Amino acid sequence: MNGLLAGLGLADVRLELAWPWLLLALPLPLLVRRLLPRAETADSGALRVPFYRMLGQPAESPGAGGLRWPLVLGALAWLLLVLAAARPQWLGDPVPLPLAGRDLMLAVDISGSMTEDDMMIGGRVVDRLTAVKAVAGDFIERREGDRIGLILFGQQAYLQTPLTFDRATARTLLFESAVGLAGRETAIGDAIGLAVKRLRDQPAAERVLILLTDGTNTAGSIAPLKAAELAAEEGIRIYTIGVGSDPRTGLGAFSLSLGRNPLDEETLSTIADVTGGRYFRARDVRELQEIYSMLDELEPVESDERTFRPVGELFAWPLAASLLLSALILLGRLGWQDGLIAR
Repeated sequence: MNGLLAGLGLADVRLELAWPWLLLALPLPLLVRRLLPRAETADSGALRVPFYRMLGQPAESPGAGGLRWPLVLGALAWLLLVLAAARPQWLGDPVPLPLAGRDLMLAVDISGSMTEDDMMIGGRVVDRLTAVKAVAGDFIERREGDRIGLILFGQQAYLQTPLTFDRATARTLLFESAVGLAGRETAIGDAIGLAVKRLRDQPAAERVLILLTDGTNTAGSIAPLKAAELAAEEGIRIYTIGVGSDPRTGLGAFSLSLGRNPLDEETLSTIADVTGGRYFRARDVRELQEIYSMLDELEPVESDERTFRPVGELFAWPLAASLLLSALILLGRLGWQDGLIAR
């Protein structure tokens, strides 16, 4: 059958039986006919039928050729019934199935300091969070096959997107985040702790957290280094990214830094070292893009060439044909008996 389909230009179409062993039931009627004794015929004269005289006239009964078509239809109905029981299936074109060994959580700082305008995109000055959204959004888009989660943190840390293969939703929710939704301070330790809680129960062998911040831990209930130790115990690797330009020298820089927390690069570097990750410094959008390109190399998307083929069940067609033939046989028998009675 597949060779015939190939000759018709349907090489990608494949037909097969899910339970081919049921075809062994095809000779079952012949075995029943041979092995079981014939039903006894009643010779009692007490049975009276109104058309007995017509039964005794062979010339008026249907000939041998007339009785052959119910047998042929019955055999065909049985063949179709067994074929339906064997579950014929249509297999569609192979579809690649990307597999990944990464549960990747993205923790983004949305504290008050992320509003500072010291990033450039397309010749336009933008704030830090806008730059992070642009670059991180492209990074999420490239992680096909990975499960992506999103944590937003300020004074509190909360889960915006649980681990999911739906990258479009994670990207959209990242773009919808705004500074101040989680408070104006920075709880780096709480963000790491929440990531550990969400990642440790996952079966994946590789668990990764990418943490972006531009400040120092100033809030939260757990210290960043303690949270990093917990992450290391759970086999979670943390890549930390410090965002923001270097402070300028002089009084202007001092005045701009008032009320803002300087970037704690030492703590971020220690967090990465403890968990087996790396610390990166992003002073502008170009460096941020380079960091995400490096992360693609460090944490590659693992894919497998395994494929699956969509399956369509076809058993309904031979089953319906078998029932139709059985109905025709029944109607034919009833019609033949009514003809005898009418005579």
